Amino acid sequence: MPTLFTKIIQGELPCHKVWEDDKHFAFLDIRPAQPGHTLVIPKREVSYLFDLSEEEHGELWTAAHKVATNMKAQLGCERVCVTVIGWEVPHVHIHLIPTNSLGEVGMPPSVQVSPEEMLALKEQLSF
Repeated sequence: MPTLFTKIIQGELPCHKVWEDDKHFAFLDIRPAQPGHTLVIPKREVSYLFDLSEEEHGELWTAAHKVATNMKAQLGCERVCVTVIGWEVPHVHIHLIPTNSLGEVGMPPSVQVSPEEMLALKEQLSF
């Protein structure tokens, strides 16, 4: 079953498209963190960012760079912040959020990790 984003790409659902090429599509988020909040997605439906091939992954970030550069120039914001959460819609998407201060974007709350847990995690993740 096609995702919500695939339906948007195919024109079955409306959106405010800001850019596309043959492999990517960018449109305004309908629940923006800030005005101009834009999603950049691959046209190929893939659920998880790291299931993209290395080539597709690089091309997606190149597309995001292009869109973010335009956003910064057109909106006059100080920075375009990036987040990839990966749970909301099962279709890879990069959030580009125009900002002028840290307070305009949120970070998840931090958790306490003991020194012992940090060491165990370091050992588990090192390669």
